[in-house]
Amino acid sequence: MTVEDLIRRAKHSVLHLEMRDTYTPQHPAYLDWLAGGTGRYDRTTFKDLVRELAGRGVAMRRARVVSEPLSKEIQWEHMISDENVDAGEKIRWLPRTQAFDLLLPGADFYLVDNRVVAYNFCAGDGTDTGEEVFSSAPDTVAQCLLAFEQVWERATPHADYRPSMK
Repeated sequence: MTVEDLIRRAKHSVLHLEMRDTYTPQHPAYLDWLAGGTGRYDRTTFKDLVRELAGRGVAMRRARVVSEPLSKEIQWEHMISDENVDAGEKIRWLPRTQAFDLLLPGADFYLVDNRVVAYNFCAGDGTDTGEEVFSSAPDTVAQCLLAFEQVWERATPHADYRPSMK
């Protein structure tokens, strides 16, 4: 099973906690944006998934813990996140300086239906390693749920977040 398979099977909720400052440094749309282009690309498959989940009543929430000023890549992600929100995903942003006292996992994760955690990993340069680790251990699920909800409570909704960018 992949993370995508798990998300597609969600019945109630998909929570996603992101904590890195770089993810896809060689993405063509990101490179286009760096060169002065729009940075937009076809995200129909993802947006259709979000709409499908929302249509089934599945709440999809993403919380991002970010360094400020934002890295160039996270600036780009902030710019394109309006498409996620328009599709039905709720996104909030929390500056790392407001998260320092939270106990957060060592990797980004998805938590589906408060029952399965799917961790995903990147190399130091932000390249996706393709490695995914799944856990349904009650303690792990509870820790990830608590971490996500603590970040969510402090974070600013996407529409209101005005990041520091230099």
